[in-house]
Amino acid sequence: MQASPYSYFFQNNYDNYCRMEALLNEWLWKDEYWLPPGIRWQDVTLSEDEGRFPLPRDLVYTLPLALAFIAVRYVFERVIAVPLSRHLGVKDRIRIRAASVPKLETFYKQNSRQPSQTEVVSLGKQCGLSQRQIHTWFRHRRNQDRPSNTKKFCEASWRFVFYLASFTAGLASLINTPWFWDQTECWRGFPNQPVSKPHFWYYVLELGFYLSLLLCVSVDVKRKDFKEQVIHHIATISLIGFSYCANYVRVGTLVMLVHDSSDFLLESAKLFHYAGWTRLCDSLFVIFAAVFLVTRLVVFPGKVIHTTLVVSLDFFEPFFGYYFFNVLLLVLQVLHVFWAYLILRMVYKFMFMGKVERDERSDEESEVEDEDEDPEEEGDECSWEQRKGAINSKLASLANNCVLNNLANQRNLNSRLPKAR
Repeated sequence: MQASPYSYFFQNNYDNYCRMEALLNEWLWKDEYWLPPGIRWQDVTLSEDEGRFPLPRDLVYTLPLALAFIAVRYVFERVIAVPLSRHLGVKDRIRIRAASVPKLETFYKQNSRQPSQTEVVSLGKQCGLSQRQIHTWFRHRRNQDRPSNTKKFCEASWRFVFYLASFTAGLASLINTPWFWDQTECWRGFPNQPVSKPHFWYYVLELGFYLSLLLCVSVDVKRKDFKEQVIHHIATISLIGFSYCANYVRVGTLVMLVHDSSDFLLESAKLFHYAGWTRLCDSLFVIFAAVFLVTRLVVFPGKVIHTTLVVSLDFFEPFFGYYFFNVLLLVLQVLHVFWAYLILRMVYKFMFMGKVERDERSDEESEVEDEDEDPEEEGDECSWEQRKGAINSKLASLANNCVLNNLANQRNLNSRLPKAR
């Protein structure tokens, strides 16, 4: 019986899959990359009673989970976050839309958002506009692209909900484990360590969430530390993925818990900052700063990095996975120091200026730009009553000054009259 073309197709695909799997096993899953010296993959076995061993194929679930997180976030922001922002009083600044000038729009998108003086002169000649009009157009266009407070509130509320749920679930799953209290237990019996279902889902959900953040980084609020955020996401994803495949799950759960402990506090402070609740925002920020500095600059290097860099050598000799894992942890620690500097600078402003003026990691365009609009160009945005009130206040001030000056002159005149007589 002649074989159908479909059988040849499936057989060919199966052969290609087998060759790819053999290539991965030969180059990627080498024993010396993932396991301590003297241990092979065949030696890593667990009985059914002990539990399951983490397998790389388990991470396949993270991609559909990341897409699911993006879909849930889309619904959450529109159904819950936006109404909540209105209820808390989040207000968006009214911005003037830039006039439709095709040549300037093309230059803005393809060349630069802030043209040099030479480019301003050239664009003015091409469009028949003055240099002041060119500068004003680009300022309006930049402000037009800046995210609104509502968008920032929605993003912060989504992160707050996940970080709070993740920290609560992670703490509940780790509070009774031996390695939570004694980090030496992270390496006892390594790599033959079973993974429980709560820690499996803790890993998969965290990895899926950070993967969704990386996929959405181009549409999220772009802050001054944008590059550091991208590096942080990539390092975190690599750290979670590698630690799961190499069965560094115990110490990996500690790393995730340390990060989640302060992240939800930061996002809650942002929520009230965008809502204008200054006192509550400042109080939450002080609490966040204290937790961040303790967990990221004391607990993380003193407990986590110390156990992976020093204590682990009591149980096995260094190998590629040991160096790779510790390099990723040190990259995170460098980012922690960078953010600690920004936080301490904000704490300094809070202590000596009385309040936290703005987020040091705020989006790239400064808030001052919105306040630099020329008065004559804001006619479409400001009401006549506001203008009239401002003019009347200035006239009243001027009149008071004139009255005071007249009274002073009158007193001087009266004091001189008796002498004249």
